Amino acid sequence: MATIQALIEEGSRRLRSLPESRLEARLLLLAAAGLPEESFFRSPEALVPRRAENAFFRLVSRRREGFPLSYLTGSKEFWSLRLAVSRAVLIPRPETELIVEKALELAPAPRPVILDMGTGSGNIAIALAKELPESRIYAADCSLRALKIAAANARRHQAPNIRFVPSRLFSAFERGRRRFDVIVSNPPYVSEEEWKKLPAEIREHEPRRALVPGPTGFEFIRALVRKAPAFLHRGGWLILETGAGQAEKALSFFDGRWRLTDFARDLAGIPRVVYGRRD
Repeated sequence: MATIQALIEEGSRRLRSLPESRLEARLLLLAAAGLPEESFFRSPEALVPRRAENAFFRLVSRRREGFPLSYLTGSKEFWSLRLAVSRAVLIPRPETELIVEKALELAPAPRPVILDMGTGSGNIAIALAKELPESRIYAADCSLRALKIAAANARRHQAPNIRFVPSRLFSAFERGRRRFDVIVSNPPYVSEEEWKKLPAEIREHEPRRALVPGPTGFEFIRALVRKAPAFLHRGGWLILETGAGQAEKALSFFDGRWRLTDFARDLAGIPRVVYGRRD
């Protein structure tokens, strides 16, 4: 049997083509052995059972083949929350936290009613639920597999104020015209041409329909902006993520039913989130 430290060194060597090989090796070992993070720092010389060692090197091999780290470990951190992920959901990205920041800024206090359209792993909905414990949040997705993962994440993080709803866009809310104070969404926005240029790690493993809505990349955004006013209270907000270079075009879909439309930049300075207030 080898020690935690020795296995991480060997894993890092095998993953040396990756920019964060040592970090990835550590995360893969912790996942394979079912160890908490503090084990590495507290007991680096502890021996790892042979079964866990074998599982670790299998994960390292799959990572070398381009399988996403988060799918191998089964989790991804978002808004300081550790969320379960699988190939049924898009891996949460750090830039999406900007949606949460903007929603917290604009949501009416103290008990907003929020809809997360296309919830995926539930990352946005759960982050908002933790920050706004008196809110009522509806998390919608057309994928039942995604909703199952999102609901499990909500239970894990004790977010009972979220209701998970199977829905294709607003189909589940048309009856009775439920209205919201805020609608948030990280929609699919990759065009067919852009899809072809994405890294193989994304194209071969992440769910295509969570990324590509159609030929132009704007199909879902256009429909969302067009239909959202019917499901917002007067003065309610629509907040959504866009791809690099898409903000201006996305803002052009906001018609006379909207006011105070604008965008927010991510940490790289890219206009990333567009938003508007229903008139």
